[in-house]
Amino acid sequence: YSSDNIERRDHRGNRAALFDDIEEGGIRSSSSYSTHEIDEHENDRAMDGLQDRVIMLKRLTGDINEEVENHNRMLDRMGNDMDSSRGVLSGTMDKFKMVFETKSSRRMFTLVASFVVIFLIIYYLTR
Repeated sequence: YSSDNIERRDHRGNRAALFDDIEEGGIRSSSSYSTHEIDEHENDRAMDGLQDRVIMLKRLTGDINEEVENHNRMLDRMGNDMDSSRGVLSGTMDKFKMVFETKSSRRMFTLVASFVVIFLIIYYLTR
């Protein structure tokens, strides 16, 4: 009797262990499925967040590109304006050189002396 009871207990124990494994497996598979589903939802949310960030960065880089192009055009205009100003100044300097070279030293001396005399007269009159 006792060996029969031991076999039955072993059989029941094996059977219970078998069903426990199935139940645990079922719980595990459903929990792993829900965990997988949760992970998938989190991945979808993360991808949506990344997509929004990529769109924002794309707009930002577009704005930066537009701003850089505007500044480049403005700098080109300034460079052209500076070149034209340099041309005008060099022309003026050439005219000054020509005026001073063509005048005789006697005329230049007369012009400087007359300015000095006029300055001295004004100085004594205002004193």
